[in-house]
Amino acid sequence: MLRPAALGGLFIGILSALPIVGAANCCCCLWIVAGGALSAYLAGLNQPASLTPGEGAIVGGSAGLIGAFVWIPVALVMDLLMSPLQQAVVGSILSNARDLPPEAREVLEGLGQPSSPFRYVFGFMLMFFGGGVFAAIGGVLAAMFFRKDVPPALGGTVPPPPLPPE
Repeated sequence: MLRPAALGGLFIGILSALPIVGAANCCCCLWIVAGGALSAYLAGLNQPASLTPGEGAIVGGSAGLIGAFVWIPVALVMDLLMSPLQQAVVGSILSNARDLPPEAREVLEGLGQPSSPFRYVFGFMLMFFGGGVFAAIGGVLAAMFFRKDVPPALGGTVPPPPLPPE
């Protein structure tokens, strides 16, 4: 179950670190829950029986923890690549907006500064603890949704009738 958890962790860490795409985590931790669900789905593909909700939680939570460790280097690289563009945009806004309130000007000037190490420590802690919990929830949901023993009324296979006694 390590490979599905690693793939789910890559999904979580990379999509959470991307600048605009990562904002979708504000919507109920979308990428984290989806990464946990992806890992549980992939783990269920390799087993003949359905994944139990407990197994889904374990593989999903593992994906959340791996995602926290993937998030750090990806976020650092993205910040290094995006900081010149961010500083140029903030500088352009500050030079063109002459009637900007002083409070808004201070906020924009703060955005032009490089990120502090505290941001990465706080982000890692949030991804580690919150990501583990929400990815486990995604793993449980996927284990319940992608069950292999579907009842016949919902489209599952019908068991053969019992043999008559001899």
